[in-house]
Amino acid sequence: MGLVMRLCTIMHKVLFVAVMVSSNGYSSNGIGLNDTARPEVVKIGALLNFNTTVGKVAKVAIEAAVEDVNRNKAILSETTLNLTLQDTKNSGFLGMIDALSLMDGETVAIIGPQTSSTAHVVSQIADEIQIPMLSFGATDPTLSSLQYPFFVRTTQNDLFQMEAIAEIIDYYGWRDVTAIYVDDDHGRNGIAALGDKLAERRCRISYKAPISPSPSHKELSSQLVNVNSVESRILVLLAYADWGLEVFNVAQELGMTEIGYVWLVTDWLASTFDTESPLSSETIDRLQGVITLRMHTPDSQQKTKFVSGWSKLTRDKMVNGSFGLNTYGLYAYDTVWLLAYGIDAFLKQGGTISFSKDPKVTEQHRGTMKVDEVSIFDGGEGLLKTILQVNTTGVTGPFKFTSDRNLIHPAYEVMNVNGTGFRRIGYWSNYSGLSVDPPETLYTKPPNRSSSSQKLRKVIWPGKTPQKPRGWVFPSNPRQLRIAVPKHVIYHELVSLKGADSFSGYCIDVFTAALGALPYDVPYKLHAFGDGHNKPKISELLQLIEAGIYDAAVGDLAITNNRTRIVDFTQPYVESGLVVVAPVQKLNSNSLAFLRPFTPMMWLVTGLFFLIVGVVVWILEHRVNDDFRGPPKRQIATIIWFSFSTLFFAHKQNTVSTLGRFVLIIWLFVVLILNSSYTASLTSILTVEQLSSTIKGIESLVTSNDRIGYQRGSFAENYLAEEYSIARSRLVPLNSDEEYARALKDGPRKGGVAAVVDERAYIELFLSTRCEFSIVGQEFSKSGWGFAFPRDSPLAVDMSAAILKLSEGGELQRIHDKWLQRNACSSEGAKEDVSRLHLKSFWGLFLMCGVACLLSLLLYLITILRKFSVYSEDTEPSSRLTSSPGLRTFFSFVSEKEEDIIRRSKKRRMESASNRVRGGDESTNSSFGNCNSSNENQ
Repeated sequence: MGLVMRLCTIMHKVLFVAVMVSSNGYSSNGIGLNDTARPEVVKIGALLNFNTTVGKVAKVAIEAAVEDVNRNKAILSETTLNLTLQDTKNSGFLGMIDALSLMDGETVAIIGPQTSSTAHVVSQIADEIQIPMLSFGATDPTLSSLQYPFFVRTTQNDLFQMEAIAEIIDYYGWRDVTAIYVDDDHGRNGIAALGDKLAERRCRISYKAPISPSPSHKELSSQLVNVNSVESRILVLLAYADWGLEVFNVAQELGMTEIGYVWLVTDWLASTFDTESPLSSETIDRLQGVITLRMHTPDSQQKTKFVSGWSKLTRDKMVNGSFGLNTYGLYAYDTVWLLAYGIDAFLKQGGTISFSKDPKVTEQHRGTMKVDEVSIFDGGEGLLKTILQVNTTGVTGPFKFTSDRNLIHPAYEVMNVNGTGFRRIGYWSNYSGLSVDPPETLYTKPPNRSSSSQKLRKVIWPGKTPQKPRGWVFPSNPRQLRIAVPKHVIYHELVSLKGADSFSGYCIDVFTAALGALPYDVPYKLHAFGDGHNKPKISELLQLIEAGIYDAAVGDLAITNNRTRIVDFTQPYVESGLVVVAPVQKLNSNSLAFLRPFTPMMWLVTGLFFLIVGVVVWILEHRVNDDFRGPPKRQIATIIWFSFSTLFFAHKQNTVSTLGRFVLIIWLFVVLILNSSYTASLTSILTVEQLSSTIKGIESLVTSNDRIGYQRGSFAENYLAEEYSIARSRLVPLNSDEEYARALKDGPRKGGVAAVVDERAYIELFLSTRCEFSIVGQEFSKSGWGFAFPRDSPLAVDMSAAILKLSEGGELQRIHDKWLQRNACSSEGAKEDVSRLHLKSFWGLFLMCGVACLLSLLLYLITILRKFSVYSEDTEPSSRLTSSPGLRTFFSFVSEKEEDIIRRSKKRRMESASNRVRGGDESTNSSFGNCNSSNENQ
């Protein structure tokens, strides 16, 4: 009985403890209980800016989400969320104080803060006390999990928004960008990310205009005046919604919303449209043509239901009237559900809601601040882990984190302000880039980031024009461009100095014509570069452009790989490459020049085939054609005459057999090709002057030890030394065309050079009056001449388009003919030796002819054997008894005319028939005679 009483007492105490634990919501020792020991209430907090476009929407969305979660018993069972909202009033200091007030030893998680600047401060406190912070509005890319492990971004990372803007800029072919941004952590880090994404596409931010977080009208006006003074007209605006529209008010006053400007605005503008719509007509007019982004949330039943009930929610919860719903509100709503799922999983895994003192601050006092009262959430790491493992679908679509704690499938809608609102012109996603199709339809296909797949719909730009802006202009009151022109020492047809900074020549005419083709004026002044005695080094000139001493260079500037690393070149206006020029001698013509078109082997095979075809045709025609019969001498003469007369299609013998005609048709086709090729080659040999030189091209120069000349200041020196490993001691710099001629005439034995290596354009001018020299070998480097500009210069792009326009219109060729028209001597000297015709070029023809001959002979032999067998059977029996048919009989049969054989065969058959009839009559008479004799005897 005592034992029973003792057991009842123990059970009573256990039940009492269980009830106390259930009522208090957490155990005193912090040991987790099972799912039935859930707390009745879990406290969460939220840090918002109530009076901002994002904050007031988020407040309603968060409160609605908490109510929906508490009504849904399938997620937290009997546990309810207790929300505490704090208004930080857009102050980082107040945000820190409010965060500390929420961290009172009972709050397990905080939704927010709303801004990135506050998140940087508060996240350090959250890390210390291990309370997860779920922010739906802090998009700063530097809020990483490595620095702030308890910070969880439940919206899209600005890194993706900046990548989308960079791809739009690259899609339209712009290169220089001006960034206007709020000067805080959010703005600075966002623009830094934009700069990195632009650099990946060889674009850049050429000017930055920071603006304070709470700017005045005067500050905005001052910064936009500075922006308007630079060349770039691609303006990226990263601001806050509460003062972002004021930027466009000032921009309109300065004329910066007209044609020629491009405004790319981050998603704050779309949030303003969604929340404050309809905007005033004056505001809409200022925004015409602006491109903005909006976080993309796919359509679903959940989203439709939530959006349709939004008006009622705002009327019930707000005193100042209803307002629209933006995407930050959608993410705020999903953030509450994400937290609820995380807490539910945390409790199901045995987690408990308990707090303990931080040993690092227990003994620390900071004046009147009770720092030692701050407690650490013991289950913070466990709750953070379950939150990051949530995989659900909310009003924003699939809600899941990647390994780097970004939400999956980041995507944006590209919007264009037009008319009374804005319209969608496409989408961007990190999966397939720019597209006119929703991203969710592309996730089932392989990713395609090729330039041809990037598409956006038609845009109406500022000034209500559909024409894409150029993206840059010369700033107001610009200085004249300092353009360097290398002084030419040798070829004044290219560039010549007529007076003080007055130039003429081919390069100058091309440059001025290209400037004239531009749709705007370019103020410039030409400056001579060089001393006039030695050709200036182009590499030094390009380095001065890179240093900003000159704004461009015009002249015979060869485009090489090393030079493109320093400056940007325009489209080449002259195609030119390195060639070898050497002394040449004319080949003397002789009486056997007509034999040179064909090689000896070609002559031998051609003559042999003439005889072979003649013999084959004779064999095929001998039995049926009288033209191929007669005495042996006549038949040999016929074969030879017939064969070679086909060369001129003058054969008088007719072919009557089918096989003979077949062989003759094939052979006449071969003769036609041979005749035409021979005639063309002989014409070239007799009309083009043949030149000879011991130098055959760059290969023979490399293998020799002779000295090589080059134009001083040319890139040829480094090219020969680096690409062909020619010792620099063998390279001789030459400074004029007279030095070229003298060095080539002297040769290496007299202190000259074996050859000169220079660009073809120079050499053609050099050879125009010197026929004793010529280009030998092939051009061994491909390059061209262009105008040089600083790296990423937009003027270089426009000048390239102008040069192409001149080329297509024929103006470039007319300028070329005006200055660089070559005479007959240079054209003649530049000709190379005419190649002889080799057997390998015609072996297919000969093979075809040989096969036709063999096939015809085979068919002929089969036919003859068949006829010979018939002929042998028709032979008289006495003949067959005396001699059997053999080779002599066969050859006799073949050599005899077919008509005679046929006539003889008919005659023999008739004689055989008559003999059979005569023999029968004699037998009959003999029988009758025998009968009569018998009768008589009887």
